[in-house]
Amino acid sequence: MTKRASRRNDESRTVRASISFPADVYADLERIAEANRVSLAWVVRQAAERYVRDVKGEPGKSR
Repeated sequence: MTKRASRRNDESRTVRASISFPADVYADLERIAEANRVSLAWVVRQAAERYVRDVKGEPGKSR
């Protein structure tokens, strides 16, 4: 898997990733995004950030 970093500036550096989901999970993510009027990518980023925070045992951040 190849990853490319976006270089807008050092603080907002991101990496693009291609991810496959089971069809039912993808459908749930789409419904969540639509219900909250956000992009599916935003929902996935939030979920990933929460997961990493939980695994690391870090306190939650407000965004």
